[in-house]
Amino acid sequence: MSIERLAISWQLSDTHGWGIFGLNLALNLIRHGPLRPLLLTEPSILDMPDDIIDEIRPYVTEQRNLMGQVEARGENIFSKQIAILHALHTGFKHLDVTDRVRGLVNIGFTFYERGAFDAEAVARANGYDRILAGSSWNRDYARAAGVERIEFVSQGVDTALFRPGPASGAYKGRFAIFSGGKLELRKGQDLVLAAFKIFHARHPDAVLVTSWRNAWPESALDVTASIHVDSAPETGADGELKITEWAAAHGVPADAFVDLGWLSNRIMPEVLRDMDCAVFPNRCEGGTNLVAMEAMATGVPCVLSANTGHLDIMRDGACYPLADQRVVTDVDGHAGMWRETQVEEIVERLEEIYTDRAEAGRRAEAGAKFMRDLSWENQTARLIGAIEDLF
Repeated sequence: MSIERLAISWQLSDTHGWGIFGLNLALNLIRHGPLRPLLLTEPSILDMPDDIIDEIRPYVTEQRNLMGQVEARGENIFSKQIAILHALHTGFKHLDVTDRVRGLVNIGFTFYERGAFDAEAVARANGYDRILAGSSWNRDYARAAGVERIEFVSQGVDTALFRPGPASGAYKGRFAIFSGGKLELRKGQDLVLAAFKIFHARHPDAVLVTSWRNAWPESALDVTASIHVDSAPETGADGELKITEWAAAHGVPADAFVDLGWLSNRIMPEVLRDMDCAVFPNRCEGGTNLVAMEAMATGVPCVLSANTGHLDIMRDGACYPLADQRVVTDVDGHAGMWRETQVEEIVERLEEIYTDRAEAGRRAEAGAKFMRDLSWENQTARLIGAIEDLF
């Protein structure tokens, strides 16, 4: 094998989806190989155990030295000893670092929620040795558009961290509903608010617990396109969205709403074990929705919109599907990709969980069992398996 390293172009982190993916990919390559990782962007870590920091530290030092040399020389790098995973966004556009560092093998990894690809986008994709997509839906949509070398590899779950366990009792006597994902139209928080307001009127013991922080608060403004809300959250002087105030403005009582703020990934299992259910009425998911996967792995009964990337993590009896999915235009005005859940169906699924806790427990157990096969260790091995013929 002439390839010795697998470079990761995007930033490793413990607070957002791409970052968590990169962090776990790097850790599993360090621990299990067959290639050692090479970082091209400095990580941003909020709260990780010292032993994991120690594993990553030599690679961070290497990254700083490497990119320092690139900047000092003002020259791009080409290496025959590395394969690179390049993060690709809408239209298969790459990060700036892709222009600075190239390997003998160059592989794109993409999660996208906007399509209508033009010829330039397809040509960009076909310029890579292979494209890996985060959902079978992403893969099939791209193939239909003319992308030739694209395969599906799902994200994984840290099953050592996200697993069923005892609740802390933080919401004892309440029916706790979790909703996670950065606040924006695509994630469907407007639908959650509308459904919760109805459900709470029937069941005053219900509380909505949210992890809706958005590192790009301007992207939350698109929620005003929804018929279910009158406004987007305001941004405070600290640059953070005023999420609690936004929920209150739409009729959710203050004592029935919790904004968790920014939390590191390793804290989330403790939060999730206190939940009676989780709701994900997302209009579109380019990947398999890491937050939903983590909730399922922790043994939380999950309500999932039956569309796009969610379809890869839905199994009969392992979740509560939202089946009534209607075509809706995306934020660019394109129809055909996004789907919208009906508020009434969300309320129905919540009622099912509220009234039949035994069935909810069975589905939660089935979901957790399903997720055990999607550990980061297994998914890293599957990722390598999808590209190793290129080495």
